[in-house]
Amino acid sequence: MQKSKSRFRISQSWQIMIGLALGLILGVIFYQNTTAITAMQNIGTMFIDLIQMIVLPIVVSCLTVGIAGMGDVRKLGRVGVKTLVYFEIITTIAIVLGLILANVFHVGDLVNIHSLKATSISQYVSSAKSYSKDGGFWGLLMDIIPTNIFSSLSEGNMMPIIFFCVMFGLGVASLGEKGQVIIDLLNAVSQAMFKVTNWVMKIAPIGVCALIGATIAQMGLSALAPLGYFIVLCYAAFFLFVFGVLGLTARLFGVHFFQLMRVLKEEIVLAFSTSSSETVLPKLMDKMEHYGVNRSFVSFVIPTGYSFNLDGAAIYESIAALFLAQAYNIHLSLAQQLSLVIVLMLTSKGTAGVTGACFVVLLATMSTIGVPTSGLAFIAGIDRVVDMGRTCVNVFGNSLASVVVSKSEGAFDQAQADRYADSLSGHRNVKTVTAAE
Repeated sequence: MQKSKSRFRISQSWQIMIGLALGLILGVIFYQNTTAITAMQNIGTMFIDLIQMIVLPIVVSCLTVGIAGMGDVRKLGRVGVKTLVYFEIITTIAIVLGLILANVFHVGDLVNIHSLKATSISQYVSSAKSYSKDGGFWGLLMDIIPTNIFSSLSEGNMMPIIFFCVMFGLGVASLGEKGQVIIDLLNAVSQAMFKVTNWVMKIAPIGVCALIGATIAQMGLSALAPLGYFIVLCYAAFFLFVFGVLGLTARLFGVHFFQLMRVLKEEIVLAFSTSSSETVLPKLMDKMEHYGVNRSFVSFVIPTGYSFNLDGAAIYESIAALFLAQAYNIHLSLAQQLSLVIVLMLTSKGTAGVTGACFVVLLATMSTIGVPTSGLAFIAGIDRVVDMGRTCVNVFGNSLASVVVSKSEGAFDQAQADRYADSLSGHRNVKTVTAAE
């Protein structure tokens, strides 16, 4: 006799959302509980470490194979110029959008800076001093070239790694048939690491729960109230940028905006929950390749965008600068704000791999507009809350960039994109399976 039995399977995006909700509950329950905070922080850190363990092998293998597959140096140069120009235009628009909204709503005027609780930013100050000493335009260019690739790998400095992989990939391509052995090896490495990624992602809901729980347990929900206006303005800017600027960009280049967003929903939820773009990089590269973006473009555009196309961070930095200026009753002229745009365009490009990159950029640029850098201590406490939103913007912005650049080179397969999107939408949140007993 056959009986049907139902086996319920919740999709990963819903698992992550459940983990997010449980994290909020645990954070409220264990508010200021040192033992619980330490436990949740350690669990969350282990999850992030697992992802970081995977990221560099995938970037190195995929990028090297992608460049080798591109082969033509002139084609690589053309794609590189297109990518960087696109990044610069979009990032500049993000900075200007942040300044416009901050000027229109003047949320800094609504906050009493003396009533806010300051948070220590000493760790960011030391990073900013190091960055200011070694930074600048020439410092940025010199830092791109690695003197020791193994040191760059251990430190996670993305730009030197990308530079090495580009050179190595071109070298492999120049070998012809002899280089095929290396390509096959790196293909096998990337496939193995994507398998590991799938295993690690199974515990993503636990990592999300721990990270959110630790954050809420440390600061409490009440800590959000004094800076609520600032948080609301940042998120309004993120939504306007994604659905306005990126939506218009997608339309101009013939990209199916909402289809892409549906395809990336799990990665967006995970990025929001962990406030780390690295947690989604392996799956993002794999997904965009399945979505129809040529592998060479995925491997080059997305890792490069992690250093050069941080749209969410650009919006946040511009809003934060004006917010603090308004809170201190400092009026910035149009000329000062234009100089701020230029400074942010330059300084935001050299912070890949720097701890607290957004704060480092702000600390390095606040003095140029006469705003006390100590003011950053008042928004440091809620940085994690805003970081969740800006990480989502960064992830989606880089995904769209890979499609745009690929389409501009005629290397995007829309039919494959439609098939892949349909296959994902066909997965229900709850599946019923009939089995024989």
